[in-house]
Amino acid sequence: MTASPPLLPVLLRVLRDPAAAAGLDLAGWDLLLRQAENADMSVILLMLLDDAGLLDQAPAPARMHLEWARVAGERHARAVRNEVRQIGRALSGLGLPLILLKGAAYAMAGLAAGRGRIFSDIDILVPKAQLGEVEGALMMSGWASLHQDAYDQRYYREWMHELPPMEHVRRGNVIDVHHAILPETADRRPDPARLRAAAVPLADTEPGMPPLYVLAPRDMVLHSAVHLFYEGEFEHGLRNLFDIHRLLLQFGARDGFWNGLPARARELELGRPLFYALRYCRRLLGTPVPDAVLRAMESEAPGRPLLALMDRLFLRALVPFHPSCADAFTPLAHGMLYIRGNWLRMPFFLLLRHLFHKAFLSPDATPAH
Repeated sequence: MTASPPLLPVLLRVLRDPAAAAGLDLAGWDLLLRQAENADMSVILLMLLDDAGLLDQAPAPARMHLEWARVAGERHARAVRNEVRQIGRALSGLGLPLILLKGAAYAMAGLAAGRGRIFSDIDILVPKAQLGEVEGALMMSGWASLHQDAYDQRYYREWMHELPPMEHVRRGNVIDVHHAILPETADRRPDPARLRAAAVPLADTEPGMPPLYVLAPRDMVLHSAVHLFYEGEFEHGLRNLFDIHRLLLQFGARDGFWNGLPARARELELGRPLFYALRYCRRLLGTPVPDAVLRAMESEAPGRPLLALMDRLFLRALVPFHPSCADAFTPLAHGMLYIRGNWLRMPFFLLLRHLFHKAFLSPDATPAH
């Protein structure tokens, strides 16, 4: 297994420098679009090329494909704003701030990481003590749990950091209600009260809605890092790494952001995922992480043999999920990372029980993850 591919995939080259698209032939453009589609980054690619003034240089078929992506992106952006409005109305009587996470937070806060990002559900963070009130209010407004299996209900409610996902009976949109950013059974337990206390309000909350909040900039980066590097599935690994890249570019331009990032990571027990995020953002996307910050995070790195293994795994998982980016060891890398992700989230005997149940007792049920 080599540590990294000899040549970055074409999508990664264009993400690092959109001007790289100008030299592509028709076959190169076809591969670029296919990789972007599989990575769920077609709209992001469109916006990068548009911002760089390069869209007109694309061949006509590629431009047509990207313009259709623009339509899908605009429709998605409108749907997100409407769904957040509906959630806000449903929860308006509880006296809680509505703290948005991940894609919805990026979009509603107008962050660069939200431009062109397509996502399938809305994530919110609420106090654990009020989960029942939040769930009841959402059910009264038309949301219902996607997981009716008794085991899945127990899995989420006793061991995880969220309620079972809820889908609206008419609109089909899904909401994930979190009370923490890692499961109850994970090896690290960032204090959600600290995240909520540091959350920042958005300025454009609409009348009749509860106040909208997002995590503080450093916490947003850390949540994105832990979401990616505690996961076991990496079909959207590159997109999620690009989220971190764009967050770091935007927040890193603010005074004091970098200086306090390592300390905040340690305060929340998230030094290891931040180390990985900075390492692979810099290596794959060329993110300008200050050397002093990298040195400050070296103590969070695993030992050299384990780090060499993780490089071989992550450098295969954090590229477009497309056959052109795979080698003979890619399936093994994804399999090992799947086991690792579950191992980090559950103790050994609970993990064995969970995998046995999902494999043999309810294999046809919607998987809990």
